[in-house]
Amino acid sequence: MQKLRSSECSLYRSDMKKAEDINPEKNPSKKGKATPKRKDAVAATKVNSITSPVTKADRSKNRETLRAARAEARAAYMRGDQNALPARDRGPVKKFVRDYIDSRRSLGEYFLPLMVIVLVLTLVPSAEIRFVAIIFMYGAMLYSVVYGFFVTKNIKKQVAERFPDESTKGLGMYGWLRSTQMRRLRAPAPQKKLGEQV
Repeated sequence: MQKLRSSECSLYRSDMKKAEDINPEKNPSKKGKATPKRKDAVAATKVNSITSPVTKADRSKNRETLRAARAEARAAYMRGDQNALPARDRGPVKKFVRDYIDSRRSLGEYFLPLMVIVLVLTLVPSAEIRFVAIIFMYGAMLYSVVYGFFVTKNIKKQVAERFPDESTKGLGMYGWLRSTQMRRLRAPAPQKKLGEQV
C-alpha cells in the first residue's frame, strides 16, 4: 500500500512539472510570445564595431590598391625577380637555363604561328597545297623534337659545368618548352638579347 502511494505521489509531481513547463508565466525561460523578426533579433544583439563602417568609396579604394599590387607583382615576375617567381622558375640554375634559351634563336619559337598557317592551307581546295602543308607541319614537328633532344643535352652539360652541386633533373624539358614559346610571350620575359653571351 505504501509503495502504491509513493508511486501516485511521483506521478503527481511529474504532472505538476509538465504544467509549469507549459505555463510561460511560471517558467519565464520558455517562449511566451511570437518569435521576433530576424532583423530585430540582429539589431538587439548587435555589438558596436570599433572601426567605422566600410563605405562605397573605401571599397573602391581597396580595389584600386589590390589592382596596383597585382600589377606590381606581375611586373616583378616578368622582370625575373626571385621573390616574385614561383618555385618552378626560382633559383640561379633556372635563370641560367632561361638565359641560355633566350640568347639563341630556334625554329621552335615559330611553331605556333606555323601551325596556324598550316591550318589555313589545309582549307585550300587544292590537294597539292594541302599535301605540302601537312608535310611542312610534320617536318616542323620533327625539327622541334630533334632540336629539343640536342638542347636538352647541351643544357645539362652546361649546368653540370657551372653548377656542379645542382641536379640537372627536369632542366632539359624546362628549357625545351621555353624554346617552343614565342619570344614575346615568354614568362618571365627574356633578359638576354639574341646572340648575347650567357
